[in-house]
Amino acid sequence: MNVIGMLMAFQGGRGTAQAGHAEAAPDLSGMIFHHLLDGHELEFEFLGRGWVIHLPEWEPLHIGALTIDLSPTKHVIFLVLAGVLLTVIFGLVGRAMQNKYTDRAPHGFANAMEAIVLFFRNEVVRKNIGHGADPYTGFILTLFFLILTMNLLGLVPFGATPTGNLAVTGALALATFVVTEITGMRELGLKGYMGTIFYAPPGLGGIGKALMLLIMTPVEFIGKLTKPFALMIRLFANMTAGHTLVLSLLGMIFMFAHLTLGKFLITGASIGFVTAIMVLELFVAFLQAYIFAMLSAVFIGLIRHAH
Repeated sequence: MNVIGMLMAFQGGRGTAQAGHAEAAPDLSGMIFHHLLDGHELEFEFLGRGWVIHLPEWEPLHIGALTIDLSPTKHVIFLVLAGVLLTVIFGLVGRAMQNKYTDRAPHGFANAMEAIVLFFRNEVVRKNIGHGADPYTGFILTLFFLILTMNLLGLVPFGATPTGNLAVTGALALATFVVTEITGMRELGLKGYMGTIFYAPPGLGGIGKALMLLIMTPVEFIGKLTKPFALMIRLFANMTAGHTLVLSLLGMIFMFAHLTLGKFLITGASIGFVTAIMVLELFVAFLQAYIFAMLSAVFIGLIRHAH
């Protein structure tokens, strides 16, 4: 969480406000949104000195009526950083498995990674997808580790949380949706897959079947869209809500800084609550990554066994 940067921003904003207007209060909402929303700046603070890196802004691409902006943003940088970190970490773990642990059990970090991989394969992928589930292990593990890394990057000083961006969670949900539907087409065939949309209970005929198709077809179609939509919103909302609460509690220190004695009580209470919530946020970072990966496996398993 960008707590240190938030404190510095609050302090700077407060000092500026006091220089012009003695009674002016810091812009709490503006500073919270500045740290939560995406942007074209990276901010760092070290030994009392701050740096602001302005990211390049390129001309957008125009494809007909569609405009695509490929300029790097804060969340894009941390998304790429998460991918690079995972590539390096698992590249080293894979090399160690091939070279050092060919004839003996791994230990240390490699052992921990092996335990996580085996847990997801046995308890998440196989139990939710069923027979022939092993090829999906890589996809489910990629979702888990990528989301977890992005969540954790938002908890480090001056970091940002890409999963607090609807575009990122939407892309992850879209990947799950595409894999799920392609799996359904491969496993059920075209006729069987269309039966997951145009559904009528067996045994009905004539008017009854027509009525059920009329009622159930939009329900089934909307159901296909609500699954990835729920994945997108759940991850985004959980990561954004916790960060907003932490930043709001920190802002109270500066909002009530004009009090004589009460400010010490408020400061102590604010720091205590923030510490507790940060511990909870660490748990939530793991939990939300696990839930997203598990539900993705559940959705794949449901369509493979549509009956």
